[in-house]
Amino acid sequence: MAAAGPGAASLATVRTILLASDDDALVAEVDAALVDDDTRLAVVKAGRDVADAVVEVGCDLVVLDLQIGNMGGMAACRHLRLESGAGRIPDQRIILLLDRAADALLAHQSGADAHLVKPLDALRLQDTVAEVLADRRSVGA
Repeated sequence: MAAAGPGAASLATVRTILLASDDDALVAEVDAALVDDDTRLAVVKAGRDVADAVVEVGCDLVVLDLQIGNMGGMAACRHLRLESGAGRIPDQRIILLLDRAADALLAHQSGADAHLVKPLDALRLQDTVAEVLADRRSVGA
């Protein structure tokens, strides 16, 4: 195994964030805000693919766009919570990306750990990810 150079992350510290969105502009925005030497982004384009991807990529966090394909972000969030509750997938930390602040109650009811309203602010997204991964946010914060 080659020695890691300055700034290179060890395999043990690399975290994976799974983003579910069919909006290429949003994917690029999240990628620019979160991906660095210590973080990689896996993307699925449909809500129905989220649970399988959680198992396949072994993610540390799931970010769900409210408006995705045939199974929206809230339904995908609820599905993840039900599947983890049944022991079929690992429990996940989940951030839901909302289109409007009025959907905050629905985000809470779906079981999201946190939510943000689009358009995204890169620094707020980074802070929210750090807080959720540190388990400092309550459900639906």
